[in-house]
Amino acid sequence: MDTPRLAELLHTRCCIVGGGPAGMMLGLLLARQGVEVLVLEKHADFLRDFRGDTIHPSTLEVMHELGMLEDFLARPHQEVRSVTVAIGDTPLKLGEFSHLPTQCKFIALMPQWDFLDFLVDHAREFPTFRLRMQAEATDLIEENGEVRGVRVVTPDGPLDVWADLVIAADGRRSIIRQKAGLEVMDIGAPMDVLWMRISRLPNDPSQLQGRIVAGQMLVLIDRRDYWQCAFVIPKGSFETIRQEGLEAFRAKVARLAPFLDGRVEEIRTWDDIKLLTVTVDRLKQWFRPGLLCIGDAAHAMSPIGGIGINLAIQDAVATANILGTALRSGPVGPDLLARVQRRRELPTRLTQRLQVLIQNRLIRRVLGSRAPISPPWILRLLARWSFFRRIPARLVGLGFRPEHLR
Repeated sequence: MDTPRLAELLHTRCCIVGGGPAGMMLGLLLARQGVEVLVLEKHADFLRDFRGDTIHPSTLEVMHELGMLEDFLARPHQEVRSVTVAIGDTPLKLGEFSHLPTQCKFIALMPQWDFLDFLVDHAREFPTFRLRMQAEATDLIEENGEVRGVRVVTPDGPLDVWADLVIAADGRRSIIRQKAGLEVMDIGAPMDVLWMRISRLPNDPSQLQGRIVAGQMLVLIDRRDYWQCAFVIPKGSFETIRQEGLEAFRAKVARLAPFLDGRVEEIRTWDDIKLLTVTVDRLKQWFRPGLLCIGDAAHAMSPIGGIGINLAIQDAVATANILGTALRSGPVGPDLLARVQRRRELPTRLTQRLQVLIQNRLIRRVLGSRAPISPPWILRLLARWSFFRRIPARLVGLGFRPEHLR
């Protein structure tokens, strides 16, 4: 009988579970302050299709404050300076970022794996930063009711990481928040999203496109040589759509974006379509002694506005601002962890409230309609007067409480 293999032991000031935007940005910011930090990422690389890849002006402002903006903008990206939605046959420009009080008055579109590689490249400039790939945290290490670390599975065998603080940044299906027993409040969403790719031609429309007709919604993100397409469907209806057949689905996409007719055949099988099950929730309490949740692990956002990444990065900035100095010398108490939640909970609540309002007043109405859709008066007002277009641009581009580096 084989003897069970003993776990490798590691010690660090801060162990961040999850190498997404929140975790990687926090790792960079803490290492920049001289905090010993270890980031655990369960995958071998960052190459996952259809992850959020909108880098908003609030995040670009953080890049500017870090002195990294010029390097970031030198990498391949697209710049979105306005947002247009076609409701029925009526095109409406609903947001312009030109008036934002930021260095960058646009949304940058960059594949998330490129963005994460960028953050890693800069984080590795600091000697206190470590990243371990193919390291999946599966459980907590606890003593006397306090979180003291995480148990990890790696290709080389089990690993126990002991830390003064564990940060859960492992997304909306966070195993860490589950193991911690933190209470999740489900706010709900009326839709799911089907993601797919369709090639882009030089004479196609440019920039971010939204198209709405009775019962259907489509968002098109310009990726230079292809369109990243988000087809919005009623919650839980994907199996019904599959039963209607792939040809019927292609026809729906072509109806929403007629210029794609002839290219929808590129959706060859259902394997070319990825289902995003939309979740909107948040934790009642984001922390326990020795543990803090940030980003989607603390609050899963709707894809409306593409603001999930940027809200998560704002969490990371606030966490580094509040905890960085204390973490250099040892554990941080629950009072400091509570300060992070107090700082970030209000903008989270307000953002989710706005998303739910849009879900209920617009998306639910559209998805449940069979009659022709006409633009609501408030959208006509936004489209007609450039001054009013500043409001959604500010909410999407900056949010309710943009964070700045101390």
